[in-house]
Amino acid sequence: MVEQIVVSDDNFYIPDANQLVTEDDTPVDNFASAKQQRLLVSSLYSSLQNQIFLAESNVGIYHIYKQPPIVPDVFLSFDVSVPENWWEKNNRCYFLWEFGKSPEVVIEIVSNKVGDELSDKLKTYQHMRVSYYVVYDPTQQLGEKQLRIYELIGRRYRETSETWLEQVELGLTLWEGEFEGRRDIWLRWCYQDGTVLATGDELAQTAEQRAEDEKQQKQQALSRAELFAEKLREMGINPDSL
Repeated sequence: MVEQIVVSDDNFYIPDANQLVTEDDTPVDNFASAKQQRLLVSSLYSSLQNQIFLAESNVGIYHIYKQPPIVPDVFLSFDVSVPENWWEKNNRCYFLWEFGKSPEVVIEIVSNKVGDELSDKLKTYQHMRVSYYVVYDPTQQLGEKQLRIYELIGRRYRETSETWLEQVELGLTLWEGEFEGRRDIWLRWCYQDGTVLATGDELAQTAEQRAEDEKQQKQQALSRAELFAEKLREMGINPDSL
């Protein structure tokens, strides 16, 4: 079943979203992957507040009608946003025919050897013309490389050692530190100078530290002023008269 839409003198068709399964409520992830996905998505929203984009994890991308969606661990798509009524059936997933474009970046996090990250999924994202396909393999299930980045050149993906994604002006880096109470090596977005995109908690901690530093600076300045005033009094000079 399809819905017919008429534009000018031409007829074209888009699928009826009511005939598609947009969610099946089946949990399939593990703790580590779920936390890694949250880090990648949340840091984008906390750090790129002046840009229009959509970043999500485990949301289906419908790219071919009558075919099941592909569900990347994380995707990033610029210059699009979720429609206001996101509970409507045709707004619940990423329908290419609704958004009019593929995501710029798709990230798959490897947890076993049966995910087809380097075969079927690679071919699918290549066919969708996703600009960058990233395979993060923290436990080295697929070989020695923990991070593989593929860039779309013409019609084909080429693996690159470049971690700066020029087309989206973002980079990726492996960062050792703590996120949500867990210390590990994480895949993170970064700026060109290598600075990671901060999470909301990190921004709050930075602001708190900055406020504490300013408070200490004021206290130190006040102490120096009081010490100077005491020296003047010892010299018989009233500091209030200066």
